[in-house]
Parts: sequence; structure tokens; C-alpha cells
Amino acid sequence: MRGWWQDLTDLVLPAECGGCGRPRAVLCPECRAALSGAAPCRVRPVPEPAGLPVVHAAAPYEDEVRATLLAHKERGALALAAPLGAALAGAVRAGLGPVRRPGPAGRPTASQGRLRLGKGEAWGGPGRPGNGGAVVRGSGAGRGPVLLVPVPSARRAVRARGHDPARRIALAAAGELRRTGTPARVLGVLRQRRAVADQSGLNSRQRLANLTGALEVVAGAELLLAEGGRVVLVDDLMTTGASLAEAARAVRAAQSGVRAVRWTGDGVELSEVEGRIAGREQAGGTSGDTVCSAVVAAPPDAFEINRN
Repeated sequence: MRGWWQDLTDLVLPAECGGCGRPRAVLCPECRAALSGAAPCRVRPVPEPAGLPVVHAAAPYEDEVRATLLAHKERGALALAAPLGAALAGAVRAGLGPVRRPGPAGRPTASQGRLRLGKGEAWGGPGRPGNGGAVVRGSGAGRGPVLLVPVPSARRAVRARGHDPARRIALAAAGELRRTGTPARVLGVLRQRRAVADQSGLNSRQRLANLTGALEVVAGAELLLAEGGRVVLVDDLMTTGASLAEAARAVRAAQSGVRAVRWTGDGVELSEVEGRIAGREQAGGTSGDTVCSAVVAAPPDAFEINRN
């Protein structure tokens, strides 16, 4: 376990560059350029696991980038969280693209009504014209801040390292996004519901089997996901995509259980109202997956999707 004095020393007097070992530099200019110098790209593992959301990465996982991530994760070089968070923020922006936009005019968000889980109803406050009869689906596509949801590490790994690398980088990324004009917050709402084996040494099929059904959204967090904006799953590294696919499954399962209904008094069935809203979403171009993902790095061959 790291002492507080070690963390403080690393922040004030960095011993060496996390990427190349140059003395007295948290991350030298050359290594910083390798991490964040290029535009983030969409990446796709081969084979691609079912249910994997669209993934954007800041840099290939090689050389200086690999060394930087390992220094932060395994050696506790906590000062590297800032540049890693900046790189992750770039990948988040690339993933949001033109998809993050408000819905049709007059359509309420989940925060304008009272939410209940399942098939419950929600009524808005008095004197709110122009949004009666609307259904706010638990899609996480509201007007709230971007929600960065870190992929959780095993508790034993967090204890052994003395910190949670993905969460720490996510917090740095959220700060960077806010500083550059994108409202964002971190929601650590995923947890492991069962023990999983160490992923190192497992191939893509074994990793998928190891993680399937392993994650869940903590009780009560469904409402946080429903009332916020676009959900972005974040991690430091994508290898086979199994962790991101399982995280996406858990988030989508939680979202599908949340419905907020505006009572109209005309006896319209829930399924009929939902069908009307779905039609308007398609006409307005707002349909589609409300979950995407962003990582600091991915294997070089995952970037092949961007080549003709």
C-alpha cells in the first residue's frame, strides 16, 4: 500500500517520465505527443464480441503509450492521471461526435418528472405546458452532462495496486471535458456481481466467457443513468473488447428497466405511446444506441478499421 507521502512526492518531484524514463518529467513532450498528438480514432477488435458499443481510442498500445499506462496502473505513478485523462477526454469527444444533441423541441427530460422503476408512472409539476403526453425513455440520452462510467477492476486488483486506475483517469477526463466546455461527470455505478479469473493469459473467447454476466449496475443507479446525458463507458485499455461489451450489456439492461411516463388522462396504452415516441425519434434522427465507449489505448491492429 502506497503511503500518502509517496503520492505527494510523485506529484511534486516526479522521478522520471512515465513513457521513456527521462528524469524530472511527469511525461516528456515526445511521449505526450505519442499519447495525445494524433486525432482519436474508432477502433474494433478482431474478433469483435457481440454487443460491443462503438469504441474510440486516443493512441495505439505500444512503446511509450504502453509504458505510460503501466507506470500509472502498476507502479502507481499517479501524476500520469492528468495526461492520460486528457487523452481519454479526446477519445470521449470523438465518440460523442454529432450524436450528442437534444431531442425534439418540447420533449421533457427524465428530471422533469418523478421516476419509478419498471412500468410505474411519473407526473410533472403543475404549470409545465407543452410536454404532456410524452414518454421519457430510460435511454440516458437526455440533456444532462455526459456520464463517464468506468469499467470496474476486481477488488483484489484495486487493493494490490493501492488505487483504481480507470476511475482515476475517468475523473481526470471529466475535469478536462468540463474545462473545455463539455459538461461531464463520473458515475462509478458498475460492480462485479461474481468473481472473475485473472484476464492475463486468456484469449478473446476465454475472456468473453470469463466476463459474461459478471457486471451489474448498483441498485438505485438506474435513475442516475436515465436522468443524465449520453453514457460513455471508459477504460484505460481495450484488448479484446470483452470488458466493454459486458459493461455495455449491464448498462443497457439497467436502462431498459426505467420508464418515465407523463400521464395524459386519455387512457392511451403504454405500448402505444412508446411506439409514437419511437417513431418521432426515428424521424428526428435521434434513435440508436445511447451507449458508446472510449479508451486511452487499443492494440495497433484495432486501428485497421480506419484504413482503406
